[in-house]
Amino acid sequence: MNIEEELFKNAKLNFKNLSKYGFKKDKTLYKYSKNIMNDTFRVDIEINNQKIVRGKVYDLAFDEEYTNFRIESACGFIEQVREEFKKVLIDIRNNCCTIEAFKYPQTNRIIKAIQTKYKDNPSFEWEKFPLFAVFKNKDSQKWYALIMNIAQNKLDKKSRGEVEVINLKLKPDEIEDLLKQKGFYPAYHMNKKNWITIKLNNTIKDEKIMKMIDESYAYTIPKN
Repeated sequence: MNIEEELFKNAKLNFKNLSKYGFKKDKTLYKYSKNIMNDTFRVDIEINNQKIVRGKVYDLAFDEEYTNFRIESACGFIEQVREEFKKVLIDIRNNCCTIEAFKYPQTNRIIKAIQTKYKDNPSFEWEKFPLFAVFKNKDSQKWYALIMNIAQNKLDKKSRGEVEVINLKLKPDEIEDLLKQKGFYPAYHMNKKNWITIKLNNTIKDEKIMKMIDESYAYTIPKN
C-alpha cells in the first residue's frame, strides 16, 4: 500500500470540496499543486473520477521528478521531503473528505453532534494511528477531544477486542469522581490528571458526554 492509499483508505472524497480547496478540473482529473520546503520542491496531486489519489514531487532546482521520498527506510533529508508530502495529503483529506473511520453508533452520533454545535471536523493527523481523530478549537488550535479506536486491554487488562473511546479535559476533582463510575477510565495516552477516557459503547448517555465536551471545549477558548 503506497502513501496515498494508506492516508485515504478511510476517506470518502467530495468533489465539490476539491474545487473549494483549490483543485482545478482537467477533463477527468482534478489537479492541485503546492510548493513545499521554501519553494525548493513542488507537490502535484491528481484525483480521477474513481477517486484514486496520486501524487508526485518535483525538484524545482533541476526541474525533474523526485522519487526518493517513496523509499520507506529513508532518513534525514529524504524523510523530511516524505513528511512534507504527507502533510499536503493529510490537509487535503481533512478538508475534502468525510472520514469513515468509526463503527460504533454512539461514536458517530457524538462526532455529528460536535460538528453541528462547534462546526469542527475531525482531523486525522497520524499515519501510524489513522483512526485517532482530533477535534480542535478553530481559533486557538487547541485540542478539546480525541476519539480513538484502541484495544480494550489498554483500559482493562482482562478485556479483549477493540473499543472506541473519547478523551476529554476536565477538572481534576471531577475526573476523580468520574473514575468511580462505569465507563470512565484514566486517560489513555494523555495526562491522567487533566484528561479522562470515556467508552463510546452507550454506557454513558450522549447528553452527558456532550456536557463534558462543552467543559473540555471551554479550556480552549482564547483569553482576551
